[in-house]
Amino acid sequence: MSYYEHIIFEDGTFLDNSSEAESGSGDLGADFDVPCDRALSHELQARVLPAVYGLIFALGLVGNGLVLLVMGCQRGARSMTDRYRLHLSVADLLFVLSLPFWAVDAARGWRFGGFMCVAVHAVYTVNLYGSVLLLAFISVDRYLAVARATSSRSARRLLAERVVYVGAWLPAALLTAPDLAFATVEEDPSLVDGTRIVCARVYPAESAATWTIAFRLQHVLVGFALPGAVLLACYCVVAARLARGPAGVGAQKRRALRTTVALVACFFACWMPYCAAILVDTLLSLGVLEHTCERQRALERWICATEALAYFHCCLNPILYAFLGATFKRSARNALSGGRSSSIKILPKKKGGVSTSTESESSSFHSS
Repeated sequence: MSYYEHIIFEDGTFLDNSSEAESGSGDLGADFDVPCDRALSHELQARVLPAVYGLIFALGLVGNGLVLLVMGCQRGARSMTDRYRLHLSVADLLFVLSLPFWAVDAARGWRFGGFMCVAVHAVYTVNLYGSVLLLAFISVDRYLAVARATSSRSARRLLAERVVYVGAWLPAALLTAPDLAFATVEEDPSLVDGTRIVCARVYPAESAATWTIAFRLQHVLVGFALPGAVLLACYCVVAARLARGPAGVGAQKRRALRTTVALVACFFACWMPYCAAILVDTLLSLGVLEHTCERQRALERWICATEALAYFHCCLNPILYAFLGATFKRSARNALSGGRSSSIKILPKKKGGVSTSTESESSSFHSS
C-alpha cells in the first residue's frame, strides 16, 4: 500500500487517499452511506507498487551509488558543487533504500516490526524533504555563481559548508517528529477480515483532522511549493543572465540554457502531478469537492501513478546534477577504470560577461 495512504485514527478508523474517513475522526471528511469498494484498489497497489518501487530502488541505488563511488575516488579538496552532489546523493540513496520496505508492505503487509516501522518512516521523511530542499540550495548556489560570479565566493562557501545543514537537513529532521510520535504497526481496518498489518501513523481521534491536514499541507508546501519557488526564481535569473552573455561562448551558452530548462522541467514534471493529487484528495476529504466512488477510484489511480513519478526524480538527480558534467564524467571513467583522477584545470574568465570558470568553482551548467 502507498506510504501516503497510511493514516489511521486511534479509534480504529482508517484514512487513506480515498477520503473515506468515518465518524469519530473529527471534522475531516464526510460520513458516506455506502462506502466504496476498495478491493480493486488494494489489488492494483499490491501488483503495481512493488514493481515500481523495485525499479526506482534499482535505478536510484546504481545512479547515486556511482556518484558516491566517484566522489570517494576523487583526490584533492572538494569543490562547492561536489559538496552539494555529495549531500544530494546521500539523501537520494537513503530515500531509495526505504522503498523495498514499502514494496513488501504494499504486496503482503508490514513484516518488519514496530521499531523498523518508526525507523523506515523517519528515514523516508528526512531524506524525501532533505533531497528537495537540497535542490533549492543548489539553485541558489548556481544563481550566485552566474549572477554574482566575482563577489559570491565567500557566500557560496558559507552556504555549502554550514547553512545547508541548518536550512536543509535540520528542517527535514524536524519534520520526522510526527513519524516518531505516531508511526506504529496496526491492523488495516479497511479490510473486512482485518488480517493485513500495516505500518501507519495512528493519530489521536480528537485531533485527527488537524494532524491530517497539517501532514498534507506540509507535504505540498515543504516538499514542493517552497523549493519549487526558489528553484524557479533562481534558474529564471540564471537563464536571463546566460541569454545576455557574450556571443563568443554561443555553444556553451546554449548547452547551459538547455540544462537549466531541463532542471526546472524535470522538477515540476515529477512533483507537480503528485502534489496536485494530494490537494485534490484533501479537498475531497474536507467536502469541498463532491465525493463519488468513481472520482475516488480515479484519484487512487492518479496518486498511485504520480507518486511513482515523483519518486523517480531521485533517479534523475545523478544524471541532471552529476553525469552531465564533463569533469565528473572524466572522474567517473577514471574511477571505473581504476585510473588516476584527472586534475581540474581553471579556465580564464571572460571579461564583461557571464563567468565560464570551471565546474568546481562556478557551477557553470555546461559542466555541472
